[in-house]
Amino acid sequence: MTRTDPADVPRPDAQLHLGVFFQGVNHWTIWSDPASGSQIHPDSYRRVAQTAERGLFDAFFLGEGLRLREVGGRIHDLDVAGRPDAVTQLAALAAQTDRIGLVSTTNTTFNEPADLARRLAGLDLLSDGRAGWNVVTTDNAWTGENFRRGGYLDHAERYVRAEQFLAAARAIWDGQGDLVRVRSSQFSIDVRPSLPRSRQGHPVIFQAGDSGAGRDFAARNADVIFSAHGTDFDDALAFAADIRARLRAAGRPEDDIRILPGTSIVIGATEAEAEEKAAWVRREQITPATALAQASLVWSRDLSDHDPDGPLPKVDPLPPDDSGAFGSARVRDADAIVRQWREQADANGWSLRDTVINLGQRTRGHVGTPAGLADKFGRFVREGAIDGFNVSPYLVPHGLDDIVEQLVPALQERGLYRTVYTGTTLREHLGLRPAAGDVRGGRRDRQEHR
Repeated sequence: MTRTDPADVPRPDAQLHLGVFFQGVNHWTIWSDPASGSQIHPDSYRRVAQTAERGLFDAFFLGEGLRLREVGGRIHDLDVAGRPDAVTQLAALAAQTDRIGLVSTTNTTFNEPADLARRLAGLDLLSDGRAGWNVVTTDNAWTGENFRRGGYLDHAERYVRAEQFLAAARAIWDGQGDLVRVRSSQFSIDVRPSLPRSRQGHPVIFQAGDSGAGRDFAARNADVIFSAHGTDFDDALAFAADIRARLRAAGRPEDDIRILPGTSIVIGATEAEAEEKAAWVRREQITPATALAQASLVWSRDLSDHDPDGPLPKVDPLPPDDSGAFGSARVRDADAIVRQWREQADANGWSLRDTVINLGQRTRGHVGTPAGLADKFGRFVREGAIDGFNVSPYLVPHGLDDIVEQLVPALQERGLYRTVYTGTTLREHLGLRPAAGDVRGGRRDRQEHR
């Protein structure tokens, strides 16, 4: 039953949290628009981060790039050369911002705990307690070729290493000059930490895995979990209930984690204008090269020599290629997808590109007016389906302007969003309890970790 009384919700005073994800490597950003700026120039990072801070966002997220992506042994058409190290770039942004959190997406597969823990602790100190770490793993062999170990861990083992890596990093952050000894199946470390704690204790931990193993990892370890469950209300609520159950099973309070689905947001003055704008965004995102790349994933074939404005390939898809050469391991029941695509293409007179635009992989997003979106998001957050969103702008560096100038005021009018920063650290922005070992939470005496 739909609730009509605004107070008749589980979290009547909850407010929405917002982060921005500067992707850098993706086909969702519209590269061809004249308003599109550089994906690697420091000024682009600065402008996005400062716009988000003007909009009172919780955090700015930046991913690492260890190697240019490959598809079928060739460099991906939309990858970017020259991206800086994420922690280094965020350290520069610490001097150009005052309050917004600065989160590095950095993997545990090809880094080492003592080195990364020190770099992240340094960012936390430089930003006066605004650092976060999005803990990820990496499985592809072509990235591993840049490192001695290569692509050496299967999916389950990557999470084992990630959990032991994070435990080692936390032990190092809590060490405070004492000798820290870490002994596990992945690591044998003796290190004496040389940096003091930051104002927030240590970086906030984010995690984005959606598999069962990923959700369990988040429930045991994370402060914030990203998800792909933020568009449909019932789906989002089911995901939130699952995470809270896993938190209880892990011995944590069910409100001990923040759920921030990734999303895109398209805003118009009217619903019709918003829908028209969203259709333009979708067409601009699916360039001819992107259409061929997405079709190649479905067919598990190299379709780069096909005409994107011509018909769909007449050949059938190949069986899934476990090597991941075309990303086909992520495509389930390709034969059924191809049948649907052919039926719709024949019925509508669609080209290959038209078909991908209408039926292919999509961003998970929200489209509407500022007032309509504010009301929608109010339901999501106050009924406990989400805590906020991590926004991927479809245009850089101006993609947040509509959100900051139109959506944020609508949220504030409804009491759904802060009007000023009330804290100074990322942990405070997110409303998280103090970290174990926090300067205000008491020292945790743990010099040896096994």
